[in-house]
This record gives sequence, structure tokens and C-alpha cells, in this order.
Amino acid sequence: MAELMTIIESHLVAKGFDGRSRAGADGTEYLSISVVALVEAAEELKRQPGVVLIGLWAAEAFGAPGFTLFYAFEQRGAPAFFILEVRLPGNRGMSIAGEFPAASYYEREVSDGFGIEFDGAFDRRRLFLHEVYPDGCHPLRKSFDGGKVLPARITPEREYAFREFGGEGIYQIPVGPVHAGIIEPGHFRFSVIGETIFNLETRHFWKHRGLEKLAEGRTADAVVQLAETVSGDESAANACGLAMAIERVAGTVVPRRAWELRTAALELERIYSHLGDLAGMVVDVAYPAGAAPFFILREEILRWNAELTGSRFLKGFIVPGGVSRDIPIDFLEDLHEYTECFLARFDAALDDIYNSAWVIDRLETTGIVKPELVSPLNLTGPVARASGARVDNRIDHPYGLYQELKPEIQTDEAGDVLGRFQVKAGEIEESLRLIRDAVNLEETGPVRAECRPGSGYAAAAVEAARGQNLHWVYFKNGRVDRWKARTASFSNWLAMEHAVIGNIVPDFPLINKSMNLSYAGNDL
Repeated sequence: MAELMTIIESHLVAKGFDGRSRAGADGTEYLSISVVALVEAAEELKRQPGVVLIGLWAAEAFGAPGFTLFYAFEQRGAPAFFILEVRLPGNRGMSIAGEFPAASYYEREVSDGFGIEFDGAFDRRRLFLHEVYPDGCHPLRKSFDGGKVLPARITPEREYAFREFGGEGIYQIPVGPVHAGIIEPGHFRFSVIGETIFNLETRHFWKHRGLEKLAEGRTADAVVQLAETVSGDESAANACGLAMAIERVAGTVVPRRAWELRTAALELERIYSHLGDLAGMVVDVAYPAGAAPFFILREEILRWNAELTGSRFLKGFIVPGGVSRDIPIDFLEDLHEYTECFLARFDAALDDIYNSAWVIDRLETTGIVKPELVSPLNLTGPVARASGARVDNRIDHPYGLYQELKPEIQTDEAGDVLGRFQVKAGEIEESLRLIRDAVNLEETGPVRAECRPGSGYAAAAVEAARGQNLHWVYFKNGRVDRWKARTASFSNWLAMEHAVIGNIVPDFPLINKSMNLSYAGNDL
């Protein structure tokens, strides 16, 4: 990334712009530029190979009054991140969605949270502030006290403007936000001819919880507990990602034993998450008997989580500086023995699916995500890898023990539901290997180091079951001033609108389950 920094700096100087570069506490390269230089920098970044926008957020009073925007990029093959830091003279920025389409989603989020307007934006609709929020309400500003918000009166002009299509035989099917099952709210508006979908528009963010606002003023330990609530089945991943950022601010070196146990927890979380996805896909093609073995194995892993860490969902285990408790070696030996039994039963369950031609027929060629969408939308995790992308944060930006464990990337080229099924199945087997290789069964050691962040900021990213989760935290005098979390679901939901095109409406639940994206992880 240092080379990329030099290229962008040199280009801006040649165009008459100034910029100040520096390395952050986490190794991330920061380049401070003016808002008028932003579009020029974005255009040059777009010309560089493998550069992807992975995040955009704002902070208020970041070292000075007013707003600062942070544009986070990664370049495939480079270990560090690159962040443009843009201080705004007022509350107006410049849109870069023309160069990086994913920026549109982020810009709408920042506009809602802080009231910042982006000149040149092609989509100015609200994102998480639905019609009921009154004008002028921006819940991430320092002036917002978190109190009760009086709802606005809903009028036709305040209603959300969905894309409209007309023509003979075209009709719309609105689904949600309230669903028949016990799931979180999400709205899906299909435009259909016959049974074939030719457009889908999703609208989420029905349960904005204000987690990033709640983080303000919290200690390191308290904000990690908050991160565990982002999405229940990503508790370990989000706790680890935020803890890593905090440790970089504090300069804390996490003990090896703690990283061994963290790795086991992270991979156990990946296993039970993927098992639920495999079972869900099989249920959605009306084969519950084939799904049952995956559900049984998932329940067993959840019980192992409780036995090893005290929580079925691994909460309270990963903390700043390491982990909250050691795990006795005899427990870990039992886990190793169980993984051998697990693998034989898992392979038998997979064989049953792969030998069922009618199941494969439903999965194959359904819900294709085209490879050319991966970079513009910043798709990550199994969704990206099933479309041929060799992206995995454990390898691209290795952390903890992953540098030496070297996970084997599971990929597929088809980009369909079957591809995602096979990638997740392969990742379960690889996670079993990583657990066995990570944990030392003969020696123990300290499991937590002192972690007392003073003032500073840092970013960290982890590979959760759904893909890359990004965390950035800014501390002032030992307390959180700003925390930004972006889960893989925030980006990957955009793939859904493309994957369903050309499929029939009854295949939507299957496509949806094959990605199994989080509503809560999308809406903080």
C-alpha cells in the first residue's frame, strides 16, 4: 500500500493538490486531502489494478471541529489498507459513486447519520432513516442525545421512491417487511413477468438500533460487549475485529495462547453458521430429511461452544487483550476427538445431498452472481468465492495465527446456489483442520495481556462466516469517541438484487438462504 500511497500523492501534486500521508498505529496508510481533491484521487485509484472501496464513514470533531470522512480501500494482494481522510469545510462532500458504485450505499448511510450531503450523488434517498424519522434528525451527530424521537406524519411525498416499471404483463410482488417466519424485517419488491423476475429492489434498515451512537463514551471492554450484539451468529468475529482495533490503539501484544483459543472460537463460529446455511438450502428444496444431519451437527457444535466458553454463541469469550478464560487441555482433547467423528458424519450427509439428482437440479444454475460484480460491490466471503474470487481476509490481511496456518481458499466458478453450497461445505472441513492445527494440546500460557487504550484510532478486519467485517475505532482519553462497524452483509445484500434476475419467484427463498445474510448485521 505504500507504493499506492506514493502514486496517489504524486498524482495529486501533479494536479496542483496537497496531501499529507502517514502510517496509522495499525499499519494502515492514511492520506489527508481536501474535498476538492477527492474526486481526482478516486479517479486515480480507479485506474490502479485491484483497488476496491471497502468502507466509508464519518466522524465529528475528529481532532478539530466539523466533519471528517474516511474512505477505506484495499488493493488485492497488498497486506495493508489505504484510507483517504477528507475534512469537510461544512456539511457537503463529493460523491465518488461514479468510480466506485458501492459508495452510493455508504454515502446514503452517512447522509442519514450526520446530515452530510454529497454533491453529484445519483441516489439521495434515505437509507436507515425511514419516513417516520423527522427532518433534521441525524442520530450519529454529537448533538443527538439518544432520547425519544417524535415521529413525523407520513405523507405521500415522504414515502420511499421505489423504482417503477410499466408495460404489458408486468406486475409487482411486495414481500415484507413483516414475514411469516420468526425473522427480522426486510422488504423485497419484485417486478415480474409471468413467474420470471426481471428486477428486485430491497429495502432494509427497519430496526436501526443506534449501536455506533451507544458506543460513545464506553470503555474498551464495554464496547466489545456491544460489538457482540451486532449480529448474534457473528459474536466472536465482531468481538475479535473490534478487539484487534483496540489492541492496535493500545499497542497490546496478544499472547499466543489467547490467539490459539481465539482461532478455535472463530472457526467454530464459521462451522455452526455454515451448517445452518447448508441445512436451510436443503429445507428450501423440500428435503428436510437431508437437512436433519446438518441441523444435528450444528446443535452439537453449539453445545461444544457452551462447554468450552460458557456461551452457545461464544459471547463474553474474546476480550481486549486476549480471551476471558483458558480452556482446559482435556476439554480441547475431547474436542479434537469429536472433530474426527464429526467429519465422517458430515461427509455422509454431503454424499446424500450430492447423490440426490433432484436436489442438485434445484441448486445448479440458480441465483448466479456474476464475477464482474465482486469488486464494484465489494462482495466478500462465500458469495464472492463461489463466483471465482480468491478473496479471504485471513489470507489477504492475515491476523493472529492465520499467517502460519495458511487457510486453503475454497472457491467455485459457477456463482450459483450449488457453488455457494459447495464452498461452505469445503470451508467447514477446512475449519476443522484449522482448529486442530491452531491449538496446542501440550502447553498453555497467559491468555490475556493488559489493554488500556489512551487516545488514538485504528482499523481491523476479520473474515467472518459471511465475509469481511471491518471495524474502526477512535479513542479519546481511554473512552470511545467513534466506532464504525461494517459487516459483510452490508455489502453482500447488494448481490441479491442481481442474483435473482432471470429466476422464478419460487426460487427466491433458496437464493436468499444460500447467502444467509444478516438483517441485524446490516442495520446497526
